[in-house]
Amino acid sequence: MQWISQSQILIVGLGMMGGSYAMGLKRLGYHVSAIDTRKEAIDYALKNGIIDKGHTNTEASILKGADAVVFGLYPTILMDWMKEWKDCFKPGALLTDVTGVKAPVVYDIQDMLPDTVEFIAAHPMAGKEVYGVENADPAMFREANYIVVPTEKNTQRAIRWCEDLGRILGFQTITRLSPEDHDKMIGFVSQLTHCIAVSLMTCGDNTHLVDYTGDSFRDLTRIARINDEMWSELFMLNRPALLDEMDKFLKEFTCFRNLLASGDVEGMREKMRLSTKRRALFDKK
Repeated sequence: MQWISQSQILIVGLGMMGGSYAMGLKRLGYHVSAIDTRKEAIDYALKNGIIDKGHTNTEASILKGADAVVFGLYPTILMDWMKEWKDCFKPGALLTDVTGVKAPVVYDIQDMLPDTVEFIAAHPMAGKEVYGVENADPAMFREANYIVVPTEKNTQRAIRWCEDLGRILGFQTITRLSPEDHDKMIGFVSQLTHCIAVSLMTCGDNTHLVDYTGDSFRDLTRIARINDEMWSELFMLNRPALLDEMDKFLKEFTCFRNLLASGDVEGMREKMRLSTKRRALFDKK
């Protein structure tokens, strides 16, 4: 691995995900600094040993001291931040992110950065329905998936470094996808599922559901407790891919409805057998 104990790691955006990266890396012996506009986040991280240094304002000197930078920012905030500070990184620095959409972000960032630094995108497929560094926990990376999202501009050095980052943080499966393939896949496995969960919670107004439901409803709607600011931004940035996945789901749901309406028991059972077969692939992992 290319990681060394003397590496100076900077986290920009100390939320739940950025805080989990910081906590995991500091426990492994890396020197971790962080920038976050929320003073409470910096104070909490310092008090609880999550970071070594913290800042509420970005300064060129902070960026020049970092060997690697992890961005835990919303996509549009990341783009605006990068436009202002793109020329302040140490030559040879490697940059990565945790954002949930790639094609609308990665290419523009790579185009604006100087040739002396390299941005290699990544997506940790882990999270919780809570927010802020106060809820940071690198244990959520265990057995989770980690997607590295290279482009033609990325070197093998940066790709291997990014994969190493996933490994040392404890991710179980590390894969590579292009930005376009990433966004299409995420549109299905993540964004569509959040849309379904939200729709389940908003299609009825029974405030006593909590008194009647079992595990199935709780499991299906766990992610309905959602950060509306972040997810609406991700949905809009990935709108074509998400709309395509929503249309496919509506077609399949309508098909199942029609099987029920026509009394086609064997047709429904065939769908259920296919569903069971495909879901079993998750259990094998």
